[in-house]
Amino acid sequence: MESMSDTVLNDDHFCFVCGSRNPDGLRIQFEYPARGQCRAVFTPPRKFQGWHGILHGGIISTLLDEAFAHAAGGAERGVEGFGAVTAEMSVRFKKPVRIGQPAFLEGRVRAVKGRVIECESRLLDADGQELASAAGKLIMLKKKQAEGGSS
Repeated sequence: MESMSDTVLNDDHFCFVCGSRNPDGLRIQFEYPARGQCRAVFTPPRKFQGWHGILHGGIISTLLDEAFAHAAGGAERGVEGFGAVTAEMSVRFKKPVRIGQPAFLEGRVRAVKGRVIECESRLLDADGQELASAAGKLIMLKKKQAEGGSS
């Protein structure tokens, strides 16, 4: 049985959140304002609705999780050959994320302890009000270089 530590990550650019080759994905493009930080803007379409006019909590959790990975990627720039996967995550939903209104996603690394990367992320509305937040731990794993450019 394969353990996580034996897993090799391969970016085929089909990630549901950021993959450029996934026609059904969100195709979110992240920016990296500083090492260990990322940000992106996402305007949720109705197809990801939970209750009327409100983004589904599973999609919110997915966005917050993806911000962990991109922040961790920002933290390890220059450390070739490694990626990270989420080992644990806790999410706090504070206010509804409205369908059709831009939400601002931020992620940052809080600490790196060996192979464990502690991260936090949040979704904000246009006024800077926090809509949801998450804290989590990622595990650094070996990564194969992707073919065909960036994700």
